[in-house]
Amino acid sequence: MSKYIMVIDDSPTIRVSVELALKQLGFMIKQAENGQDALDKISEIKNGGDEVVLCLSDINMPVLNGIEFITEFRKVDKFTPVVVLTTEAEKDIIQKGKEAGASGWIIKPFQAEDLLNVVKRFVK
Repeated sequence: MSKYIMVIDDSPTIRVSVELALKQLGFMIKQAENGQDALDKISEIKNGGDEVVLCLSDINMPVLNGIEFITEFRKVDKFTPVVVLTTEAEKDIIQKGKEAGASGWIIKPFQAEDLLNVVKRFVK
């Protein structure tokens, strides 16, 4: 069984930089460009017998934004950590994320070391 980290962001540059930072942890990385794309890919991973151990999601995305993604994801998975990776630092947005089920919050721009430390905290 492979263990995946799902990286959800509408910016290809952010997705690639996050993937490069996370590669050293030994997990498979799957990229999605919005929340709906992520839900579809998570379903494919699980149907293939593999596991998603962490989701890293932006907030501001087309089709299905980060808050909507977390809300939908929590309907089918209550336990997998979802860490928000965003430029949004407003208290009301953070509160909405927590209410939707976000496990943590990283503000962009971020240092690779900070990202790795947060991921290690959630994924043993």
